[in-house]
Amino acid sequence: MANQEDEPKVQTSLMHKGRKTVWHLQQMKNKGEKITMVGPGNLDPLFTAWADAAGCDMARIVAPGESARPRSAGLASHCRQVRKLAPNIHINAVLETFVVPDNRSALEEASALMADEVDSVLIMGITNDKLQYLSDNNVPVFGHVGALSGWQTTNIGGYKRIAKTADEAFKVWRRAYEYQECGMKGMTIELVPRQVAEVISQHLSIPVVGIAAGAPCDGSEMVVWDLLGIVPAATVHAVQYANLPEVCVGAYSKFKEEVTTGVYPQPHHGFEMDEAEYEKFKDMVEKDVH
Repeated sequence: MANQEDEPKVQTSLMHKGRKTVWHLQQMKNKGEKITMVGPGNLDPLFTAWADAAGCDMARIVAPGESARPRSAGLASHCRQVRKLAPNIHINAVLETFVVPDNRSALEEASALMADEVDSVLIMGITNDKLQYLSDNNVPVFGHVGALSGWQTTNIGGYKRIAKTADEAFKVWRRAYEYQECGMKGMTIELVPRQVAEVISQHLSIPVVGIAAGAPCDGSEMVVWDLLGIVPAATVHAVQYANLPEVCVGAYSKFKEEVTTGVYPQPHHGFEMDEAEYEKFKDMVEKDVH
């Protein structure tokens, strides 16, 4: 009779202990442990896999595409690719506002992503009622306050620093506080003075991750374009921890040079067939071509 311990175990859940959920992020906040978050943008899932391997906690994911609609259509598939390569990192998927015009559609889209192994969703500029509805239906929202992104910055003159006056800063605080009270599980705060980010982080019970805030929040986010030196010059808040283009272009150039000059490939990069079989093969080819 087979030992029960030797029998294969059936995987009944897509979750596992190593995967970081909003619960784990909250525990980090409670313990004073800093959260590391990366923004791979629409780059290859490998960038997220490498962040996962390094022990980073979160990745904010958008899908590749030339425009918003194909990006949104491909988001679930893209997130599944990311999850296959990055089993532990917390995936925070960005849902475009036009995809979720009402509460019901928001629940439908967000819960489908959760079923596809996303850990939380972001809807930029989400309203309190929509947030409360998602929270009531067990969808974790890890949102955003401060400077918004893209077209939603048009009413303040574009993507720029905000909350430089007490009145403006208080508006950011009120939005952050109301988000917490409506069930948001955490948020990033972007392009506000470091003092404002610090005060909001200290007075909210949920995790607050700083972007371009320069403040000791509950953690920090940096996009890989800056972190890996993909853009020509890093912004003020960013640090280039590597020069990936230099490494990659150098590798491609070396490969091209060695192929062109005959350095690569060498016999040891392949393998030999048996000499007798080789002679027989050559003879067969000679007879076939003649």
